[in-house]
Amino acid sequence: MKTPAKAPRLHVAADFTVGGDVVLPEGPARHVARVLRLSPGEPLVLFDGYGRVAQALLVEADRKRVVARVEAVEAGRGESPLAVHLGQAISKGDRMDYAIQKAVELGVAAITPLYTEHGDVRLRGEREAKKLAHWQAVAASACEQCGRATLPPVHPPLSLVRWLAGRDEALRLVLHPGAAGALDQHQSPASAALLIGPEGGLSADDFAAALAGGFSPLSLGPRILRTETAPVVALSLLQYRFGDL
Repeated sequence: MKTPAKAPRLHVAADFTVGGDVVLPEGPARHVARVLRLSPGEPLVLFDGYGRVAQALLVEADRKRVVARVEAVEAGRGESPLAVHLGQAISKGDRMDYAIQKAVELGVAAITPLYTEHGDVRLRGEREAKKLAHWQAVAASACEQCGRATLPPVHPPLSLVRWLAGRDEALRLVLHPGAAGALDQHQSPASAALLIGPEGGLSADDFAAALAGGFSPLSLGPRILRTETAPVVALSLLQYRFGDL
């Protein structure tokens, strides 16, 4: 079955079996029935977040229940050969949403929000859990838009020290104004870790900890970028140099 290019594309964490029915969860169901107002017989594209894509037909759509029937299943596309784990200092408002959204569009493999010394956001308990669920939804929405079938995880927030302790990527970079490091000094890695500091930059202690953890400093030029702009530029450079841009 050939699905029209404009068929809605939705993340649904389900097992896809040709001929089987998939009951859409609340968020996608609401979008199909109440926002798009689709009718039975119209096409959908579903992806499970683990690399599988289903071409489907809507068979039931009302306010209580939305069901799609799987017509074909295929492997997804759009994943970069470079697996980048982004450590992003948590920022206020929609700046963090922007950083996550654009990182997903640029092929990031995983994201960990970070608490840093100069960061002014501290989340605890239920507030942290709600924010994490929101960030994961932002990542899923970005996947729907950009055509990825694999949903990169947004991990629970960590302190910078704990995140650094878990890094073993072949290439580890920390953005730092005035640094002399350049991407052409590195061989083509299969994985990379990218550390982005908060507004105002990393503290001297945080930067020293990154260097001690095997991170190399990288400058993005003479201008100071905002914390939500820096990952867009850095990931674009990494994907151009080692990935699929």
